[in-house]
Amino acid sequence: MTDNRSDDPELTQRHELPAEPTPPPIMRTSGDLEGYTPPATSRPEWTRPDEAVSPPTPERWYEPASTVSPAPVTEAAVRGTRTGRGGMGTVLGAALLSAALASGGTVVALNASGAFDRPAPVASTPTVTSVGANNQPVTIDESSATINVAAKASPAVVRITVGGSVDTSTGIIPETGVGSGVIYDSRGWILTNRHVVEGSDTLSVELNDGRVLRGTVYGIDTLTDLAIVKIEGSDLPVAQLGQSSSLKVGQLVVAIGSPLGTYSNSVTSGIVSAKGRTITTDGNTNLNNLIQTDAAINPGNSGGPLLDAAANVVGINTAIAADSNGIGFAIPIDIARPIMEQALAGEQLARPYMGVVYRPIDKQFSDTNNLPVDEGALVQQGGTQDSPTPAVVSGSPADEAGIREGDIIVKVNDQAIDGDHPLDATLSEYAPGDTVMLELLRGGQSTTVQLTLGTRPER
Repeated sequence: MTDNRSDDPELTQRHELPAEPTPPPIMRTSGDLEGYTPPATSRPEWTRPDEAVSPPTPERWYEPASTVSPAPVTEAAVRGTRTGRGGMGTVLGAALLSAALASGGTVVALNASGAFDRPAPVASTPTVTSVGANNQPVTIDESSATINVAAKASPAVVRITVGGSVDTSTGIIPETGVGSGVIYDSRGWILTNRHVVEGSDTLSVELNDGRVLRGTVYGIDTLTDLAIVKIEGSDLPVAQLGQSSSLKVGQLVVAIGSPLGTYSNSVTSGIVSAKGRTITTDGNTNLNNLIQTDAAINPGNSGGPLLDAAANVVGINTAIAADSNGIGFAIPIDIARPIMEQALAGEQLARPYMGVVYRPIDKQFSDTNNLPVDEGALVQQGGTQDSPTPAVVSGSPADEAGIREGDIIVKVNDQAIDGDHPLDATLSEYAPGDTVMLELLRGGQSTTVQLTLGTRPER
């Protein structure tokens, strides 16, 4: 992760699994297995009762208590207990006799007090549902929510298979990749990841009902790892959109997709682990303001939805942390919404552009650098020492508005820039050509400038 962040990251993630083991990148995308061809589906072995099939070895062995039968009580065992050393048989006999006499006295006392005549209290027990001869416990709420989410959203989740080719020293090599997507409009509009479809020559979309339709890439997002795919259809199942801004850390979320490109419509659940995360992908680019979740996602899940307990899409799964167990990231749906609306309106996908490199300010960064505020966006040089990136791009809207290196952007119109409202996410709510008022801190003094947003370049 780098301290320098731009509102114009270059997102060129690859979606492949290398043929030979390589050192793990800082982050890797969670989807699209370039070079991976899903095996033909065959009848599973467990459906063939006439064939002997060895069960797979589990990851961990568990020994249920019900599988261990208690040892039978033999006469020798009883005799050994009763005739232990030190006259233990006599001691046990006396103890048993004393217990019997004491219990008898207790019964007499309780009977005299009328305790046996009072009705027995009714214990509070869990409600059970009777199925045949077996009593089954009621499904807990979290499980019920996951079941409902899967039932509502799965019909709108698709598997995307792309074909392409790579020109190598040995010739042109065909490649195949697999990812996921979600239908957000019944006329065949699909939201997925940019790295799933970028560079593809052919694209097919498999629906939950088994139909396979030809797809085309309508456009790619210049701000994030998102893309819009179109298929020809009508009255298609649609997933409902939620609001990622209302998510709370610890909230239940469900991921649906095609892990490994084979297990279509797999459902996993977890929680929102954190919000506002920034990661560096295997393309050495930054993705900002991500939702971190422990819902299991794997290669092939990329482009699939992350849903809340009401089956509303709150994010698009995009990456997993390298060498991690249960650390995944999703792009908030609030950031994706503008380009989704542009596609429905038949417009070219475009993002607003300022032309600055900035560093989000938090209290630790503020204390370390002796800044006058604990929140905002510090305009500063990016890149590396060998290849620096100017803080303000020459000729950009920010340059024309007079923004300088060292300025701190604290507000866009009336919206304060803070951890919940970072600069790029706030700007994504506007369109190219919109005019905004920026409140700045410059040399400790507050000033306001007017800026007309441009169109973000692809690179």
